[in-house]
Amino acid sequence: MSVTNSDRVNEFRALHAPGQLLVLPNAWDAASARIAQEAGAKAIATSSAAVAWCHGYPDHEGLPPGIVMKAAKEILRVVKVPMTVDSEAGYSSDPAKVATHVMALVELGAAGINLEDGTEPPDLLAAKIRAIKQAARAKNLDVFINARTDVYLANLVPDGDKLAELIRRGKLYRDAGADGFFAPALNDLASIREVVKAIDLPLNILAMRATPAIADLKAAGVRRVSAGAGIGRAAYGAAVRATKMLLNEGKYGAIFSSSGDCPEFNPLFAQS
Repeated sequence: MSVTNSDRVNEFRALHAPGQLLVLPNAWDAASARIAQEAGAKAIATSSAAVAWCHGYPDHEGLPPGIVMKAAKEILRVVKVPMTVDSEAGYSSDPAKVATHVMALVELGAAGINLEDGTEPPDLLAAKIRAIKQAARAKNLDVFINARTDVYLANLVPDGDKLAELIRRGKLYRDAGADGFFAPALNDLASIREVVKAIDLPLNILAMRATPAIADLKAAGVRRVSAGAGIGRAAYGAAVRATKMLLNEGKYGAIFSSSGDCPEFNPLFAQS
């Protein structure tokens, strides 16, 4: 029996239910996505930064949208759990074009997307959210929109104004139709509790060095934690160490310190 758009989105939405905490070890290609699924991830999220880097492009919409589609299709072919795609700011300032891009991802099989405001006016992100929801309804489709604000991550306002501005944007995006609210670099538990109380949306926190433990985040009401580009950075960091040891020291220790943990991809992918 084939899995429908409604099946995928409903499954993904249920993972954000009150009292639940969805942990997402973001992937950047088919192999990293399958690793996450095999390790027990209940859904797959992509990292725009790591996807861009593995294709030789910078983050912040330096990746051509066509490659975003190709990468999503490759991942969807090898995983069975719901997938959400980091779509940055939608690769356009035109809400209609953003909606067209997102609908193409949904038609490929994506259950959700991330969409960020960055340095653009928050009203623009709200307009993009409304356009996506309208386009989805017109096609009798659904998509989970995780609206990201960079108030803290990009220091968009003075420190004393950040919490109030973040809450203001969260309410704006909620009212536009967002299904989740992503606040990277928000790490203070008291502030997190205020956001959870003020905005009736699942709150998504980014795993950073200063981020509280997952158990503490769950107790504060957080319903989603993302690794972002962190796991991609860890993988490339291991590659740097192994490469430098091989070239500079003529030794192999760093190669074999973690290569034994690599899964047997051939039989895994033969099943896909």
